[in-house]
Amino acid sequence: MDEELKCPVCGSLFKDPILLPCSHNVCLACARNIIVQTPEGETPPHSRASNSDYDYLDMDKMSMYSETDSGYGSYTPCLKSPNGVRVFPPTLVHRHCSITCPLCHRSVSLDERGLRGFPRNRLLEAIVSRYQQSRSANVKCQLCDRNPVDATVMCEQCDVFYCTPCQQRCHPSRGPLAKHRLVPPTQSPVAGGQQMPAATLRKQGTCADHDTVNFSMYCVNCKTPVCMKCLEGGKHGSHDVKPLAAMWKQHKCQLSQALNGVSDKAKDAKEFLVQLKNMLQQIQENGVEFEACLVAQCDALIEALTRQKAKLLTKVTKEREYKLKVVREQITHCTMKLRQTTGMMEYCLEVIKENDPSGFLQISDALIKRVTSSQDQWVKGALEPKVGPEFDLTLNTDPLLQTIIQLDFVQSKVESATVPPAPLLQLEKCCTRNNSATLAWRVSVSPSNPIEGFVLELDDGNGGQYREVYVGKETVCTVDGLHFNSSYNARVKAYNSTGVGSYSKTVVLKTSDGGCSFLAWFTFDPASAHRDIVLTNENQTVSCNSYDDRVVLGTAAFSKGVHYWELMVDRYDNHPDPAFGVARINTMKDMMLGKDDKAWAMYVDNNRSWFMHNNSHTNRAEGGISKGATVGILLDLNKHTVTFFINKQQHGPVAFENLEGVFMPAVSINRNVQVSSQTELLRWENSGEHRKKKSG
Repeated sequence: MDEELKCPVCGSLFKDPILLPCSHNVCLACARNIIVQTPEGETPPHSRASNSDYDYLDMDKMSMYSETDSGYGSYTPCLKSPNGVRVFPPTLVHRHCSITCPLCHRSVSLDERGLRGFPRNRLLEAIVSRYQQSRSANVKCQLCDRNPVDATVMCEQCDVFYCTPCQQRCHPSRGPLAKHRLVPPTQSPVAGGQQMPAATLRKQGTCADHDTVNFSMYCVNCKTPVCMKCLEGGKHGSHDVKPLAAMWKQHKCQLSQALNGVSDKAKDAKEFLVQLKNMLQQIQENGVEFEACLVAQCDALIEALTRQKAKLLTKVTKEREYKLKVVREQITHCTMKLRQTTGMMEYCLEVIKENDPSGFLQISDALIKRVTSSQDQWVKGALEPKVGPEFDLTLNTDPLLQTIIQLDFVQSKVESATVPPAPLLQLEKCCTRNNSATLAWRVSVSPSNPIEGFVLELDDGNGGQYREVYVGKETVCTVDGLHFNSSYNARVKAYNSTGVGSYSKTVVLKTSDGGCSFLAWFTFDPASAHRDIVLTNENQTVSCNSYDDRVVLGTAAFSKGVHYWELMVDRYDNHPDPAFGVARINTMKDMMLGKDDKAWAMYVDNNRSWFMHNNSHTNRAEGGISKGATVGILLDLNKHTVTFFINKQQHGPVAFENLEGVFMPAVSINRNVQVSSQTELLRWENSGEHRKKKSG
């Protein structure tokens, strides 16, 4: 609380504090020092005498003067005063004067009453007095090392109590400390340095305009206490005034309520400080533990390197011993052979010296064979070393050395070892349409632990095993080709470089009903259509820009059951051959439907029709189409057949091979034909009749 009780100008405890219009306080003596003269002859637009009923919200409208106005100074922070405030000589003339708050820098002009026009903050005086009295009781010196004695003085700037020896030793009244104010610890410097009892400080306040009249009312507009004469005189007569006691209680209640919120924040701050102080100890302990762990890790690396060094030295020793052994053996062998050869040579020379022809011829053949045999023993390579002096061992330490140089701390063990959290399925975006299901999910991502992708799994619609249907980075996925009238369980998980996270909660998605009632409707799919295809009427009408046949698929997909839909020929020129049927999603889009093995169709002109699959034409039938004709397709995946209807005239059914899997409605047309989907998708009844429901 000390800072709240110190004047912002002198830095000491408040003495005779006055309340400025901005709600800040200054000592009366300090206020005299910061009065600034304003240019003569100029009447400030808002003076205290003429604007005593100002609103605090309009304080910005008060006269402000800067040092560029007329050479007169205004409040400016300065290091030449105890609290950074430029102190001016006392000014006794209040006419054309103003005062600037040292905290918020707002200026207000003085009226003829001068500083007496500002209310005296008696409450602050009482609090300062109580504060000084509470600190003066048995105050001990704060600098005595042993057995502190009673303090004799207190420095208001240092806020320290000294005994006489400590004050002379630690706080001499010279140098920079000469400007500090030393006061007795029992002194309450209020009202000119004389101690004033608390009862005197709390006496009833009197009006600044009517000195002998006590405050009895409170002006809500001016936010100030007023007396009855102020109301009778008309200054506050038209304002909203209330009894002083009632407003006192009301404002006390408001302050108490506001303090409750601040108290909660202060409590949180204290708990936070305790947490921070505990964290200091934890940091210290964790630091010691981490240092020990680091030393152990480095020692382990050094130990491993030492062990590997011993292994490598062992290999070098073995290689050296091997080479030495080989060379020694070769020396021994060569020495022995050389000794034998030398002995034989010496013997042969002695034989040659003999002059007995018969004796020589008697042994010459054997000697010649021995010499020849001895010469053959010195074959190529016999006089070459079996090993070289160089060691064929290479140790590349560059990668290890580079790794050691780059050895550094990576992500914290918590983040580096964290797998992604379970994704959250966004149920409001999950839906089914016909036999397709769309799922959407989201997951919180940490920048230091990014997610690499997701895995979406569905069961078989009968509560069987899950299977992966999507792996990728998108958070929205549509799965086509599901069974009608089935309930699928779906779940999703995320993965990153650390591993795979846990599954999300399971969501149950039910596809459209497969009964005889209305199921769903399909449109043509622009995503899978050939680029020459043109879709209009909300993708229910298809035309083509090319004279060649182009394929477009429907948005519905079938894998089981019996299904029927109809198409209407809106335009038919020059007798083209459009084709109608079903196809897999990967069928060729730049040729007539049915020419590859992934489509089953009927192509028709103005007179006849043919069934076609894998470029095989069968079941020619009479009856063609024209403008306004209706073509119906009945797909029976239970019997693997397709039946066509031209203007209700049945063509087929025809059984196709390999009619298993997932199929979509398909059409191939050129620029002479325009076709529209005429009906919504319906289920064929067992009786052989089908029901239709017009779209829209």
